[in-house]
Amino acid sequence: MNFEQFFKYAEQLTSPEDVILAQLRRETYLRTIFPRMISGPLQGKLLEFISKITAPQKILEIGTYTGYSTICLARGLSENGQMITIEINDELEPIIFKYLKKSNLIDKVKVIFGDAKQIIPGLNGPFDIVFIDAEKKSYLTYYKQVFDKVKKGGMILVDNIFWNGKIFESLEPSDTYTRGVIEFNEFIRGDDRVERLVLPVRDGFLILRKIRN
Repeated sequence: MNFEQFFKYAEQLTSPEDVILAQLRRETYLRTIFPRMISGPLQGKLLEFISKITAPQKILEIGTYTGYSTICLARGLSENGQMITIEINDELEPIIFKYLKKSNLIDKVKVIFGDAKQIIPGLNGPFDIVFIDAEKKSYLTYYKQVFDKVKKGGMILVDNIFWNGKIFESLEPSDTYTRGVIEFNEFIRGDDRVERLVLPVRDGFLILRKIRN
């Protein structure tokens, strides 16, 4: 069985996405240039599971895109929980807010548009969950900025750590995105402040649990 068959079968066995998420995914493919950036059903359900199991009080997401992962994570918030999500592309605002409203999550999610590297230092923790899925060349910067804002026992989730297999290929000098992912992965490998689990979901999904400051 090849990888494509594996993931199709995994999606078939996984609880299906609901109507709202299906509509959001379809609209993302119709209206955006890079629709593959959306989390999608399998990863979305993984995010939703993690959030529902932990019932977080506070979540930070770096990289909203059209809000698919935002909705999945926000569904697990505790009764009075809040989520902050940061997106650099303010042209996505209409679709983000449209589906947050449809999901009845508009009061639980604060969307901030701008450069996450400038925004994160001004945010107050502690966060129970941080999800990093934004500019790949800045992954290590995001990680270092948020680490002290994550509570002990909290989780940092990171997408695209395989980066379409480019991390295994010869690195082009101009490829700052692949370099950013490689530098992040190597830093994490030696960071004994966290427990690590890599899942071969989509483009590589990393779960970190903070065990000490």
